[in-house]
Amino acid sequence: MGPGDLDQALKGLEIPYDPNVLVGFSGSEDAGVYKINDTTAIVQTIDFFTPIVDDPRVFGMASAANSLSDVYAMGGRPITAMNVVCFPVKKLGLEILRGILEGGLEILRQAGVALMGGHSVEDDEPKYGLSVTGIVHPDRIMTNSGLKPGDRLILTKAVGTGVIATAIKAGLATQASTDAMIASMCTVNKVASEAAVRFSLKACTDITGFGLAGHLVEMARAGKCRIRIKAETVPFLEGARDVASMGLIPGGTYSNRKFFSSWITLEPSVPTDVADLIFDPQTSGGLVLGVQAEKAEAFMAELISDGVSSAVEIGEVLQADQDGRVEIV
Repeated sequence: MGPGDLDQALKGLEIPYDPNVLVGFSGSEDAGVYKINDTTAIVQTIDFFTPIVDDPRVFGMASAANSLSDVYAMGGRPITAMNVVCFPVKKLGLEILRGILEGGLEILRQAGVALMGGHSVEDDEPKYGLSVTGIVHPDRIMTNSGLKPGDRLILTKAVGTGVIATAIKAGLATQASTDAMIASMCTVNKVASEAAVRFSLKACTDITGFGLAGHLVEMARAGKCRIRIKAETVPFLEGARDVASMGLIPGGTYSNRKFFSSWITLEPSVPTDVADLIFDPQTSGGLVLGVQAEKAEAFMAELISDGVSSAVEIGEVLQADQDGRVEIV
């Protein structure tokens, strides 16, 4: 589904209300938060998608890491998960399914998350993901609406999984770019999220299908602020610019650009391949965190010390703006 499709489908429908819902349909979050008591809230999310690589185990790892990411983006700690599986068993066989599930379990073990079960259906096209439950203190929730003027924006992973996946399908990806994409997708956002919670950060989103540009628009609109991104500082996966320059652009890039451009000012000086990558739909992408200016240097040092070596400052929040806009310069 493209940007805005689900919102349009839900438009006019009556959504059940509960005062203990701290984060729900009112924003553009990918997870919901429900208050249990004054010290505990649960974070709930679900995500699944079709394979973007041929290796079943890698597909399972990437999808599981992607599913956990929404909890980490809220500042939560995922504790349980359930498999969501659509699979043509008669056509592909149990060994491939087993490989997918093994990959998912590897990520759950890394994250310290218990598997509680799941649900499967026969489907002509394989799909896999997780329904995840996490916990968070009600006063320590991070949201995409928490940006304030003066905040610095930190991105924790390089961009480019969409174009590299497209190159892989075309048989044109290098081994180096393929390895870089796989390593990025299979890295959970646990360490960066935990550092953000220690620094009491309030603004965060994870970068997935809407691309860096689309998710920044969601933050700007939710926080009613104007963001400026320096395109030259955005990190790209190895080989991603080469692939983008060849025109191997996924369809989601064009959908993202069409939908979100109303809120974006793109400087003509930004190279075409760089602009395409900033709109590139990501799989299991990094976090974008809003950090108060006085904390930014220390927070970056903490991330690097903790092993988040790809983290980089990419921009800042300029001012309040009721329309919510993003400048890419």
